[in-house]
Amino acid sequence: MLKKLFLYNVGYTYSNLSRLFLRAFTGVMFLHLCVRQLLHVDELAPAAFDGFLGLSPEVSATALLIVESLCAVCIMLGLLMRVALIPPIVIMCIAEWVLLQDPGHAASIFSFQPGYPMMFLGVFVYLLLAGPGKISLDYLIGLHLIDSNEDDEVLDKA
Repeated sequence: MLKKLFLYNVGYTYSNLSRLFLRAFTGVMFLHLCVRQLLHVDELAPAAFDGFLGLSPEVSATALLIVESLCAVCIMLGLLMRVALIPPIVIMCIAEWVLLQDPGHAASIFSFQPGYPMMFLGVFVYLLLAGPGKISLDYLIGLHLIDSNEDDEVLDKA
């Protein structure tokens, strides 16, 4: 009985459900990190960077955190997921680089300890390679586009 149980379960996987869980869990964790940083943006922004495009550090940090939050929501929903993974991957690479330069100062800026960026980076790269799966908005949109293209082909042939 144990042999049958193990042999049956070895080949049977829930890959789409697994990707949904990983997307949802990672998105919630990343969104939690963004919200925590957004609540303390006045303290974190001047210490983190000077700003970009002529904006103040607070406005720049807020814009960056809003982009991170939107990317986290898109990852959870599986909406344009591969595009939405690019900004978090870049941000986590920069965060890991900053943490390697000065761990004490950087940990206070990013509000996490060394190793967290690499953890997020590993999951983000996996999701980038694996894709969103069938339980995602990307899949549903793709099905709709394929169905409408097939209908157009049938009409063109008639």
